[in-house]
Amino acid sequence: MSLNASHGAHPCAPVLSSEVRAALATHHPVVALESTIIAHGLPRPRNLRVAEELEGLVRSAGAVPATIAVLDGEARIGLDKSQLERVACDTAMRKLGHRDLAPALAAGASGATTVSATAFLAARAGLRVFATGGLGGVHREWTRTQDESADLRLLARTGITVVCAGVKSVLDVPATLQRLETLGVPVLGYGTDRFPGFYLTSSGEPVDWTVRTPEEVAAVMRAQDVLGGPGAALIVANPVSPADQLEPALHDRVLAEALAECQERGVAGQAVTPFLLDRLMRGTGGASLEANLAAVRGNVSLAARISGAWTGASEDPAAGA
Repeated sequence: MSLNASHGAHPCAPVLSSEVRAALATHHPVVALESTIIAHGLPRPRNLRVAEELEGLVRSAGAVPATIAVLDGEARIGLDKSQLERVACDTAMRKLGHRDLAPALAAGASGATTVSATAFLAARAGLRVFATGGLGGVHREWTRTQDESADLRLLARTGITVVCAGVKSVLDVPATLQRLETLGVPVLGYGTDRFPGFYLTSSGEPVDWTVRTPEEVAAVMRAQDVLGGPGAALIVANPVSPADQLEPALHDRVLAEALAECQERGVAGQAVTPFLLDRLMRGTGGASLEANLAAVRGNVSLAARISGAWTGASEDPAAGA
């Protein structure tokens, strides 16, 4: 059921911007965007410029951007200019996963939403397409740490299409793909038969299904709906272009050095991923950040086209025939 801001709405119900609400009512394409990359993933003031750029890419493809965040205890679906600036500039903005949403709403807190929180709120609001950079996944040395991103389980029960550049390369990619298979989450390679490596065009791991157009993705979405059953996300793995990827040899060398340093220092738990990503950025002279942004831009543009294909198909009476 879609949730809208109304006089009778529960105070903790997501609040849709007027633009997003109108777009959904008229079956206009909408793309959900996470806010963690704005608040916690990029240096200031570049983060605000990137946030505005990503929303602009969605609009240029004919869709409405719906950046999602929690502000003063309200889950906001679609931010205005001042709200976007607040997410980018407020250093007290928390990082909220799906499990943090209820406490944050009850406490009147403000925070940027991760993949799991964004996917959950977007789906609850009736959005069908979500663009992000890379998913979380199974961490290296899982057999010892049992460390796995909350993204995976949440996506296993949330019916939304997620356009991403794979999972962060500092994670255990083969184990993550195995986990997605176990959880019943379908993965499509967009124009590729290899799972992307976030900063890299390919992780070297195969994908079972390849699609080449937004219309083919929309057809899979329709088939999901016809089949019914347990709702799971659809992962569209969109590789960064070879020209924009991080140089593979540099990536492998710096990551190996970072992993060794991580072990030497005894970095563990939730601190591992931020540590490795920071070392990658430093060790590549910022090239990893640029590859990350190139991937996000490509994902956002593709997501807008998929949303357009999806809403167009949904309006076509023959689509469900």
